[in-house]
Amino acid sequence: MITGFSIATLVIFVCSIAFVIYPLSLPIRLPFIGKKRAQLNLTTAPILAIAILWAAQCLGPSQIRDGIVGTDGVKPYNILILFFSLAYMAITLDITGVLQAAAFWVSNRGGANGWKLYLYFYLMLTVLSVFLGNDPVILSGTAFLVYYTKVSELNPISWLISEFAAANTASMVLFVGNPTNVVICEGFSVNNAAFTAYTILPFLACNLACFVALGFQFRNPKYLPRRLNATADLDVRSVLLDPKGAWVGAALLGSCLVVIIVVSFFHVDVWKISLPFAVAKFAFDIGWDHYRFQRAIPMLGHAPRQRSSSQNGRDTTSGTAEPDEDIMLQALKRRMTAPEGANELPQSVAGRDPATPASSTPTAAPASSPLPSSSTSLPLTKSLSLAFMNKRTELAAHFPTFFTALPRLPFALIPFAFSQFILIEALAHQGWIDVFASWLRHATHRNPASPYPTIWIIGVLGIILCNLSGTNIGATILLTKVVRAALLPPRTERAAAIALAVASNIGAVSFTFSASLAGLLWRAILKQKGIFIGQRTFAYWNTLPVVVMGAVGLGVVCAEMAIVR
Repeated sequence: MITGFSIATLVIFVCSIAFVIYPLSLPIRLPFIGKKRAQLNLTTAPILAIAILWAAQCLGPSQIRDGIVGTDGVKPYNILILFFSLAYMAITLDITGVLQAAAFWVSNRGGANGWKLYLYFYLMLTVLSVFLGNDPVILSGTAFLVYYTKVSELNPISWLISEFAAANTASMVLFVGNPTNVVICEGFSVNNAAFTAYTILPFLACNLACFVALGFQFRNPKYLPRRLNATADLDVRSVLLDPKGAWVGAALLGSCLVVIIVVSFFHVDVWKISLPFAVAKFAFDIGWDHYRFQRAIPMLGHAPRQRSSSQNGRDTTSGTAEPDEDIMLQALKRRMTAPEGANELPQSVAGRDPATPASSTPTAAPASSPLPSSSTSLPLTKSLSLAFMNKRTELAAHFPTFFTALPRLPFALIPFAFSQFILIEALAHQGWIDVFASWLRHATHRNPASPYPTIWIIGVLGIILCNLSGTNIGATILLTKVVRAALLPPRTERAAAIALAVASNIGAVSFTFSASLAGLLWRAILKQKGIFIGQRTFAYWNTLPVVVMGAVGLGVVCAEMAIVR
């Protein structure tokens, strides 16, 4: 029964999602602190919504507990521990320079043929995203393409949109590729290996259809020239910063994925597998960094050296974990032909941006200009701050892998994911999930045993709600609850689960940046690199790929359900 409390809950939920899509900054004045700005965004808006609903008695402690511990087989803590364990292993593997080395190798294979290189980059990003997940690929792939297109004097939009589509589409293959996949596997009791068996064909169809759509809309030579200015091969080894770390990281990540798939047949919580592997990788990172530090072995591309003259107008410091973008840029410049005097890159291209996630690495203080030490003449808070900065810089120089990976982990996902689970529990408590479930049953009432109407309804709704439910995570949680509450026949319910898996992944390639956390990350990296892509431009170039992928992917799911009974 819908009451005033139910309506208030739905309204506050919608408002919280609105602030996720369009963040708001409000000036406030606090006593003893002064004027500050309050942010209503991905992290704060859902938490504020929960606080308001709790104060209004629209939800209680039981809904908050259920949102953290989980219900109906979905365990939020299981999903987050799994995701962060795999994210740490993937990001530390990426830090070794694997993705940049792969990009250089692919660039050499593609040569000066623009279309051939475009295809090779698309395939490379797809394969890497299958195993590493979309976030690490977005982190390094976006930065690389920004530099590559600027040095090559290419229009970046076609390459960046292709990268974003490939990375997000590939995340539907493995159940660990996206948090939404884990929600679906747990919510519908889908075996991890079976999940891949169901999604591999829709993925291949979507991947091919997406590239065709991209090629069609970027067919103009101003977006994708037939020939590029390339004269020499790139040095692949120059950007592979830590070969031993890459081998160990790849072995641990690959072993973890295999073990997770195997134990899925025995109904073991996946976090119990992924967490020990992540701890083992952390122990290796600490031990390996300490070993190199003690023996003055180059760490992540930098040998210990004293402060030297600046390059490109910047100072070079010693003993740090800074990914060596200078090497990548110099290699790119040597390959490209350009008029005399064009070898010098603009500061926006050549200069490192320490705030950029793809290159944000703690740097050690130069030996000749250490950070000021605390003294009695400084205020206590400033002294403590300086002491903390000195200690953090010292630790970052000693353990560069961990301190490089730490700021790249998507910590904003933790409060957001738990908030979404709690808000969905509040909607269920107020009867909205049952209402939505009755609508779904009514939409398929003519033949409830047929899975095909459900596939298209859930698939299309999933893509749309990715843009309207505060990322694809919120949309997946909501639709999983609705489908489960609809009490559909087992075959139809399984079809809905696979359709939702397709929709939640390709839904990230959609109309709003907030359709996925990867979209928000992608936009932030581009902004820090000096490239501004507006919401309308983003939606314009993604419309054709997502429509084509939606039609093809859901069509393949229908074919699978017709064959597999």
